Amino acid sequence: MAGEDAQSSQVLSAVEQVMAARFANRFYLSRDVDLRAVTGILNAARHAGTGANVQPWRVYVATGAAKTTLAEAIEAAHETAPGAHSSEYRYFPDALPEPFASRRRKFGSVFYGSLGIAQDDHAARAAQTARNCRFFDAPVGLIFTIDRRLEKGSWLDLGMFIQNVMLAAKARGLDTCTQEFLSRYHAIVRAHLPLAPEELVVCGMSMGFGDPEWAKRRHPMPKASPDEFASFHGF
Repeated sequence: MAGEDAQSSQVLSAVEQVMAARFANRFYLSRDVDLRAVTGILNAARHAGTGANVQPWRVYVATGAAKTTLAEAIEAAHETAPGAHSSEYRYFPDALPEPFASRRRKFGSVFYGSLGIAQDDHAARAAQTARNCRFFDAPVGLIFTIDRRLEKGSWLDLGMFIQNVMLAAKARGLDTCTQEFLSRYHAIVRAHLPLAPEELVVCGMSMGFGDPEWAKRRHPMPKASPDEFASFHGF
């Protein structure tokens, strides 16, 4: 019986298969995404957990000429004066402690290694980073905001909403990539989208049909096992 339980625990449900298949895709096909697909994704994502049903998320979705105009403006700002732009919040501390610093370095070696970019090829790495400005050439770009008057608890809710967006997209055959990078260009975003003054830009997201050739070449990111991050009591 115990053996059967162990075996059944290895069988992923349909939801878990979507969770395991999702990854941050930075390469997309030139293929439009239907508005009904996007609204369906957001309709599913709105069921995310949220304390006291506050629902602190707002999302701006751009495609076509609207996305191109926004992307070109961000790209111009990044090329001419990247140091003049910064996010309104901090994603990482100045000194990232272990084991997080090692995981971040491993990410760099795995991702850029998949692209054949050497660790010391700073120009190639910078060019790849700059593709953030164009939403990695995905057909749909999203900007997520939160009311700056809210506290950390509501940021947790927003994170669950964003995760729902990614999973609902993957379930529909679409890939995504969240982009904290875009939060530093919040002033450019405000010039092109109708954000209220109290809205703080948290991140962007690319969405579209992922390039299957890249999916074959990419190296999966290593993920810690439950034994490494969880402790179990009373079982």
